Amino acid sequence: MRELLIGNHALARGAWEAGLKVAAAYPGTPSTEIIEALAGYPEVYAEWAPNEKVALEVAIGAAIGGARALAAMKHVGVNVAADPLMTLAYTGVNAGLVLVSADDPGLFSSQNEQDNRFYARMAQIPCLEPADSQEVKDMTMLAFELSEKFDTPVMLRLTTRIAHSYSLVELGERREVPLKDYVKQPAKYVMLPAFGKKRHLAVEERRHRLMEYAEITPLNRVEWADRRVGVITSGVAYQYVKEALPGVSVLKLGLSYPLPEKLIRDFVFGVETCYVVEELEPFLEDQIRAQGLPVTGKELVPRVDELSSLIIARTVGAHVAATAPELVAPEFLPAPAATAVGPVRPLAAAGKTAEPTPPLPGRPPLMCPGCPHRGVFYVLKKLDLVVAGDIGCYTLGATPPLNAMDTCICMGASLGVAMGLEKARGTEFARRVVGVIGDSTFLHSGMTGLLDMVYNGSKGTLIILDNGTTAMTGHQDHPGTGYTAAHREAPKADLEAIVRALGVRRVQVVDSYDLEAVEKAVREETEAPEPSVIIVRRPCALIVKGKKGSYTVLPDNCLGCRYCLDLGCPALSFNGIHAVIDPIQCNGCGVCRQVCPSEAIIKAGEEDA
Repeated sequence: MRELLIGNHALARGAWEAGLKVAAAYPGTPSTEIIEALAGYPEVYAEWAPNEKVALEVAIGAAIGGARALAAMKHVGVNVAADPLMTLAYTGVNAGLVLVSADDPGLFSSQNEQDNRFYARMAQIPCLEPADSQEVKDMTMLAFELSEKFDTPVMLRLTTRIAHSYSLVELGERREVPLKDYVKQPAKYVMLPAFGKKRHLAVEERRHRLMEYAEITPLNRVEWADRRVGVITSGVAYQYVKEALPGVSVLKLGLSYPLPEKLIRDFVFGVETCYVVEELEPFLEDQIRAQGLPVTGKELVPRVDELSSLIIARTVGAHVAATAPELVAPEFLPAPAATAVGPVRPLAAAGKTAEPTPPLPGRPPLMCPGCPHRGVFYVLKKLDLVVAGDIGCYTLGATPPLNAMDTCICMGASLGVAMGLEKARGTEFARRVVGVIGDSTFLHSGMTGLLDMVYNGSKGTLIILDNGTTAMTGHQDHPGTGYTAAHREAPKADLEAIVRALGVRRVQVVDSYDLEAVEKAVREETEAPEPSVIIVRRPCALIVKGKKGSYTVLPDNCLGCRYCLDLGCPALSFNGIHAVIDPIQCNGCGVCRQVCPSEAIIKAGEEDA
């Protein structure tokens, strides 16, 4: 039986068929759907962990305990999990353990484009790169076998294009893998220095065995065609090469670390000219060049943004076409004026002039109508405060017209950045600094930052934007929602109690929609001589059932001042004379009514009251 699946769902299916018992993750695009799918399998325990570090640690415990385990995260999440990962590479596993790194070339929903294959190399663990959903499923199943065979965690590297693209997948039955015995082995799992030194030797021995395996595994295969040109590639880049350059010979590396050095050498010497095509960094290229092999790669292929068939045709294809145009797909033959990294234009049909494709209209990212974060950032901008931001929907507080965020580094960094600003510039400056973080992100990695503020005598203020969900990635549950990934009731983390337990004595809770209360609380707490926390609470507008009714504008009362437009609400616009509210988009939050100086905004239906 075959089914059309995105890569993430194919991965979940493969893990389930491989006998997965325990899975943990923190939601983050493009990896989120993996745990959501696994939570639907009754044989699998799936959880949203507070952060990626905890998620990997849960998986480590499960694997040492004898159950096949998986931890999934986006690429920047591996930064959070790197601490346990590097030691896990020393200890090895008992049952199979797979770490999914979902990289994001093109920054579709991320703050950077890091290439996590380097983590595999640094940890000396195998890295698998699938090229479609079927390979995702197959490699997931194989990853558990390799993990147990070589006593190692295995990284499965997806990219956004693979994680979210559909292709047909052959479905199979679940294999029930018996729980492995747990054996107390402190020399293997307790990384004291004396034990760690011996385990490092085991890592090196394992690396050599993996290099031998790389030479013979069908994951790495040569597809011979015209031997004038060869391309070494991996992951989704393989698909682009096959589409743009159908006539060339290809070495497809499904195991991108460690590399099969002999196989690569034989391939390079088996063609006249060899190119390396990979997304982002010259990970393969640098290692191949280190063998003294003549290849061409990042001189032509961009190391920024995601690749495409057109980009490959305009870069490598342009070189190939100079001597062997028949090896390039006709529709991709490069235009004379094209450049390696310039904008790509569709090519004309033979004998016709190409019409330039008009650019799509810009669509700035905005908070949703009724978003409880909007009014908070309106107040912060009004008070001209320095805002250390964090990762979440509320990061949009940095965009026009709110323009109310100064920094955003990574999950949980708002507290540390605010602390650093205070320590660098003194207490008076600190009164103008606030940290802003969501409820899910606070539980993810904000608690330790707040503890640091208390312990080291900060006088700063933290605002927790509690909307009762992990909204940015699609409303996943977290420890503060009272529900698990499988939607079962669970103990609900009490933010006020946690904050107080960390040593904060000044705690206020206010309604996000009450601008006067928000402003009053911010003014009071930024003047306080000790660390303080404001919990601004209101559920995400997209999870509130039912509608509170929309607002409307009285045209005769509107001054045309456009103050309401400073909120950046998609339901608000200006017709040249007065403000207009779209009743379909309006969520009924009433924040716009509070900023209108002429009382021109009223509840719909009150016109005749």
